Amino acid sequence: MDKITIIVPCYNEAEVVPHFYDAVETATADIPDAAFTYLFIDDGSRDATLTAIRALAEVHTNVRYISFTRNFGKEPAMMAGLDYADGDAVILMDADLQHPPSLIPAMVMHWRAGYDDVCGRRTDRADETWFKRTMANLFYRSMQSVSRFTLQRDVGDFRLLDHRCVAALRLLRENQRFTKGLFTWVGFKKKEIPFHVQPRAAGRTTWSYPALLSLAIEGITSFTTAPLRLTTVLGLMVSALAILYMLVVLVDALIYGDPVAGYPTLMTVLLFLGGVQLLSLGIIGEYLGRVFTESKHRPCYLIDERDGEKFDYANLHREGK
Repeated sequence: MDKITIIVPCYNEAEVVPHFYDAVETATADIPDAAFTYLFIDDGSRDATLTAIRALAEVHTNVRYISFTRNFGKEPAMMAGLDYADGDAVILMDADLQHPPSLIPAMVMHWRAGYDDVCGRRTDRADETWFKRTMANLFYRSMQSVSRFTLQRDVGDFRLLDHRCVAALRLLRENQRFTKGLFTWVGFKKKEIPFHVQPRAAGRTTWSYPALLSLAIEGITSFTTAPLRLTTVLGLMVSALAILYMLVVLVDALIYGDPVAGYPTLMTVLLFLGGVQLLSLGIIGEYLGRVFTESKHRPCYLIDERDGEKFDYANLHREGK
């Protein structure tokens, strides 16, 4: 009997939690020799999400949950799920049912065939705006051109992971997490399954353009130092242009004299150089900020409640964890 834990990060999903459980139970009912448990991660929701999860846990013995002390974000929520999941494999899914539960039987089939990481690859972005699709394409192209490994395109968090993948991911404790890249970084034998993103079962998305931009910056700064190299190359190019311009001014002064004219040119050069310097400092600051954050060695998340009991940090400290 294969034991599979379904990890479900939740943030303000009170309306959809009961529907999610029913839909997944229906989709997994006919999978032979498999026992499914649910691990809901309440990421500091402001609505009745935790109440809905508690109600499920009281009725169904295969439902467990973890509640954070505040909103830490989806990446730490997934990390907590991986930390506390058990069994032979885990499945990461969103609670809004945009990840179709009907794909789970195929995932289990490929996993049993020998794949360690069976992931869903979305086949369309018709539900997104032109701007969002364009920015996503630009992000993937940029990552492919500067990263040392190939980032899976249009593949997100919806996936089945063998217990070996889970154990490997538990070793990666950085605070600035870009889990889509970590899935690729750990390697293992992967299988992509195409799927269409479904409409939300209820509620509304909590992802905004600033949040997506922040996630993209996390991905770039977590897996490549190309922006730092770019500032070096840009600095060399600007220096070379400055030397050439200096020679032109020197020759012009020797041949034609040194008139007072040139104020617009001077201001243009100063503004250009100032912009390049500020851009370079900003990129360096992004990396330095991440070094500062990681140097604190703070935990990725803090648990308030686990399966109906308040989390005992005093006991955790006594055990030396």
